[in-house]
Amino acid sequence: MKHWIKFGSKQIDFSLEYAERRSLGIKVHPDGSVEVLAPVDAKETEIIDEVRRKAPWILKQQDHFSDYVRMAAPRRFISGETHLLLGRQYRLKVIADNQDTIKAYRGQIWMYSRNTKPETLKKRLNVWYKDKALSIFNELLEEVFPKFKRYKIARPPLTIRTMTSRWGSCTPLGRIILNIDLIKTPKGCIEYVITHELCHLVYHHHGKPFQELLDKMMPDRRKWKEKLEYCLI
Repeated sequence: MKHWIKFGSKQIDFSLEYAERRSLGIKVHPDGSVEVLAPVDAKETEIIDEVRRKAPWILKQQDHFSDYVRMAAPRRFISGETHLLLGRQYRLKVIADNQDTIKAYRGQIWMYSRNTKPETLKKRLNVWYKDKALSIFNELLEEVFPKFKRYKIARPPLTIRTMTSRWGSCTPLGRIILNIDLIKTPKGCIEYVITHELCHLVYHHHGKPFQELLDKMMPDRRKWKEKLEYCLI
C-alpha cells in the first residue's frame, strides 16, 4: 500500500506492508524509496506518527543515497571529475606528459599520461585502484588477523575482484575475496568487511555466536556497516 506524509516542505512517500513481527521497521533503499514494515495489529495512525518521527533520519538517508547515485554516474575521465579514495573525494587532474604516473594528494588525483584518451585513462586508473587496494587491504588484514590468534585459524590468502552485489566473501577453502571498490570507502569500512570475513573462518553462518564474535572483534562495527550501506555497488 502506498502512503505519504508531509514533513515541512518535503513529502515522503512510502510503501506499507503488514507482517508477523513485533516492532515497526523502516528501510530506505538506494533508489530513495521508503519501505515500512508493521506488525499486523499496528494502527495506521501509530504508523504515520512513527514515520513522521523518523522523517529527519529518512531524509538524511535519501540525501546520502542521492550523493552516491551522482558519484556513481558514468565517468568521462576528464579533469574535474570526482573520484573516491578511502572515503574522501578527489578531483581528477589529467596532464599530458611524456611519462605515465598517478599520484593522489591535496584533494586531487593527478594523472600524467602520454595518452589522454578517456578509455586509456579509465584502464590506467582501474589498475592504480587495484594496486592501492592490494596494498591497503593486506595491511589491514595484517592488523586485524592477530585478534583471532586464540581461534587457531590460518591466515587466509586475499583476492581482489570486481563484485557487483557484495563487498566481500569467504570461500570454503578459507580464501577471502574483497570487492575492489572497497578502496573507495573509509578504512573503517574495509576493516569491518575483513573482520566480518575472518569471523566466518570461525563460524560458517550468521547466527548468534557469529554476531557475538563480530561484536567482540569490532565493537563499533555497526557504524561502519551503516556507512557501507550508503555506498552503491
